[in-house]
Amino acid sequence: MANFAIIQTGGKQYNVKLGEKIEVELLDKNEGDEVTFETLLISKEDALTIGKPLLKTSVKGLVKGEVKGEKLHIRKFKAKSRYRRHTGHRQKYTLVEITAI
Repeated sequence: MANFAIIQTGGKQYNVKLGEKIEVELLDKNEGDEVTFETLLISKEDALTIGKPLLKTSVKGLVKGEVKGEKLHIRKFKAKSRYRRHTGHRQKYTLVEITAI
């Protein structure tokens, strides 16, 4: 059984492993800062620990920088009225490398 943890941040849950890089909702941290995440579940060497709802241990990560997600295109159209609109959006994320479980 592999070592992994399920963390919670930004209203979402992520399945993470040691050394993995993940994109999470934008955090108010600078590059090189350390961040801790709330832990819901930890799996280590045939032992599974589940929180009710959270565990007292935490998962630590190192902020690697800020990245942008892929571009979304929003188009609005109404027939027979010459109404057309086009807007776009590109979400910002924080890139975090997991350093300790």
